[in-house]
Amino acid sequence: MALHHAVPSEIVDVRPLGRKLHDGVSATLIKTRQIQVFRFILKRDKVFAEHKVPGETTIQCIEGAVEFKSPGGTQTLHAGELVYLAAGDLHEMKGLVDSSVLVTIVACGPE
Repeated sequence: MALHHAVPSEIVDVRPLGRKLHDGVSATLIKTRQIQVFRFILKRDKVFAEHKVPGETTIQCIEGAVEFKSPGGTQTLHAGELVYLAAGDLHEMKGLVDSSVLVTIVACGPE
């Protein structure tokens, strides 16, 4: 069975999971040729290893706090904060506490 991805005009709930965070799972919310949006659950001390993606990316901390490493250095991303990455920027995240982040990747096609 295929995973459900939002269709145009469908409302998607990205509010904090609160007590459900501990049992939460990462999920792709929207996936098209041009954009991908997913909620990523990062448990305390779990590392999402250094990687890069071909599109411009935003990472918004929905709840918790994550250590974020990128070309700009190491920073702490708290709930309510967002960071932008250029296409191809190497980055890594580590959960400082159980956290969820909303990741948006935009793939720019030929102009």
